[in-house]
Amino acid sequence: MAQTPSNMLPLGTIAPDFTLFDTVSQRKLSLQNLKGDQGTVIFFICNHCPFVIHVNEELVKLANDYLTKGISFIAISSNDVGNYPQDSPELMRKVASNLGYTFPYLYDESQEVAKAYDAACTPDSYVFNSELKLVYRGQLDDSRPGNGIGVTGVDIRHALDCMLSNVKNIKLQKPSIGCNIKWKTN
Repeated sequence: MAQTPSNMLPLGTIAPDFTLFDTVSQRKLSLQNLKGDQGTVIFFICNHCPFVIHVNEELVKLANDYLTKGISFIAISSNDVGNYPQDSPELMRKVASNLGYTFPYLYDESQEVAKAYDAACTPDSYVFNSELKLVYRGQLDDSRPGNGIGVTGVDIRHALDCMLSNVKNIKLQKPSIGCNIKWKTN
């Protein structure tokens, strides 16, 4: 299993705008339409990565716990589906349905959104405040496939709680670790 770390976009960065095809609703959605009143969480994920499969249930729990607090959640897959057909939009829709995603699962066919966010791996997580300024980036928690640590989302939950309480998050922000984004070669 490849272990690629996040690039750790600088805190304070304004979320790059985008409009992408949502495999769940079957329509194009924009960041401006999806952003939350209190904040927005963006996950770069895919269908086949063992690191994403390992945390998928927690992604759903996290969204369910914070959607009512004014936080929106957006999942984006940017993988090259030519070489990784298991990450196709049709299969993205099935995965979202099977896992009960309560958030859009967007397809970044051009990979331009992943590049704009300097995303490197799946899962790669970003938390933006109500002004779309980056306040957290990195791992959900210390759990990885096979390391025996339970998936709790403690790091990202702490960041969200700090943001919602208007308290500075002084906890070390650790990079996420996962499979590299599958970049197109041409």
